[in-house]
Amino acid sequence: MTLHGKTLHGKKGLVVGIANADSIAFGCARAFRDAGAELAVTYLNDKAKPYVGPLAEQLQSPIVVPCDVREPGQLEAVFAQIGERWGRLDFLLHSIAFAPKDDLQGRVVDCSQAGFAMAMDVSCHSFIRMARLAEPLMPDGGCLLTVSFYGSEKVVEDYNLMGPVKAALESSVRYMAAELAPKRIRVHALSPGPLKTRAASGIARFDELLERTRARAPAHNLVSIEDVGNVATFLVGDGASALTGNIEYIDAGYHVVG
Repeated sequence: MTLHGKTLHGKKGLVVGIANADSIAFGCARAFRDAGAELAVTYLNDKAKPYVGPLAEQLQSPIVVPCDVREPGQLEAVFAQIGERWGRLDFLLHSIAFAPKDDLQGRVVDCSQAGFAMAMDVSCHSFIRMARLAEPLMPDGGCLLTVSFYGSEKVVEDYNLMGPVKAALESSVRYMAAELAPKRIRVHALSPGPLKTRAASGIARFDELLERTRARAPAHNLVSIEDVGNVATFLVGDGASALTGNIEYIDAGYHVVG
């Protein structure tokens, strides 16, 4: 349940990355919708559509379109449809990441050039592309969100290749926040603690990571997609207009204990 009333009433947002009801993207989308926002939702491909379609119906999304950022023209088509339908965009959430399994589950020093390039393209550069496409649709300002993880700044066992990739993503957040600030476009990364999502299932021994996190967090608890959604809803709202360039930890204090 959202904690923000109808603080996003009248706002229009794009959510990229819903895979199923356990997705961080869906937790955020549900909070955005509960706060009054109208949402455009993407799904990866025809295989994903049966899982995402019913969730988009729950969100009452008027725009539901495919988006595989590896397919030329698909991302541009998403923003073209938003421009035709709405003429503007107030916020977006980029919640996608990918690395080939062999590269993700091996040592960083052993990752292939192609695997590294693909992970950077899907997980990082696609956010930069979204920012460029969103900019002309945000003449009165807006907010761009992406999703990171603590493994970007500290070595987290089994996180491997995604550590350097998320570090690049967080650096991109800071640079874009500075570049887009004159246009009142704010940029942040959400950094949740580990959550059981489909994306996380590719990380080796992920259940062990969850238990290590629970043991280490000051309150010995994990966070939920609802927790992430509530923070995301605050950040895209007008009440956060003085904030930009932040890495917002939503991890029950995990990051403070060294």
